[in-house]
Amino acid sequence: MVGVGAVGASVAYALAVSGLASELVLVDVNAAKAEGEAMDLAHAAAFIKPVTIYAGTFADCRDAGIVIYCAGASQKPGETRLDLLQKNYAILRESLPELRRGNGEGILLIVSNPVDVLTHAALKITGLSPERVFGSGTVLDSSRFRHSLSRHCGVAPRNIHAYVVGEHGDSEVLLWSLAYIAGTGLDRFCELAGLPPVNRPEVDASVRNAGYEIISRKGATYYAVSLAVKRICESIIRDENSILTVTGLIDGAYGVSGCCLSLPAVVNSRGRGTPLKLPLTGEEEEALRRSADILKAAIRRINL
Repeated sequence: MVGVGAVGASVAYALAVSGLASELVLVDVNAAKAEGEAMDLAHAAAFIKPVTIYAGTFADCRDAGIVIYCAGASQKPGETRLDLLQKNYAILRESLPELRRGNGEGILLIVSNPVDVLTHAALKITGLSPERVFGSGTVLDSSRFRHSLSRHCGVAPRNIHAYVVGEHGDSEVLLWSLAYIAGTGLDRFCELAGLPPVNRPEVDASVRNAGYEIISRKGATYYAVSLAVKRICESIIRDENSILTVTGLIDGAYGVSGCCLSLPAVVNSRGRGTPLKLPLTGEEEEALRRSADILKAAIRRINL
């Protein structure tokens, strides 16, 4: 775990409680902070499954199965994720050569924002294969989408299939055409259940603006994203072949290439598979390409 601010520490906690990992190493530029977080988590040993937790350095990442990168500045009220680009790219550029040294077969999972652009940068800097370098993407956004639909439809979120794709940010795309409950399209399900149609603009706004709403109230978001990262790690460690909307390199899908963004992909012990080509509507494809254009413009700003 590289970077143990609010998000990194929460991810470490989620992983410790889950029992997925046998060893967790916490690395931070503030060594005392990493030591304190490691001590606090380690003291839960009597309540969780066995796991070795300690503060370390980049050298301890060399044989890691997964390096989870959470370092960098967090989003402040009024900031977009893309506003964090210059400062977090500078931190990434300094950190990755140290992380890369000696790390043979591990997976690099980027969580820091703007996650799509930093994932693209990490690919360029490390030279690792696209299967092994990807980001948390819109896994959280997709959960937010399912949560909103769950509240309207009275169905558990885990029984709703709905994806958010594109940027993890303002240009993200909610795939309404592929939202299903019990194998039934959303509008038809509401009709059969005697429910009014979903207010799509309202749900779209609640999902798209969720991060801003939380930050304006408590200053940061970290619980839900930590569980999203735990879910990704679970699919890697257990070789699940789960379909998750992680962000990674796109090479021609929907006419998009030259950037990283989120599309549903199979995630397993080898990393992120080729994104699935889903039957999007013309409007959704166009929105996805607009999202890609925004990300490519951001990539050009850091001369990648």
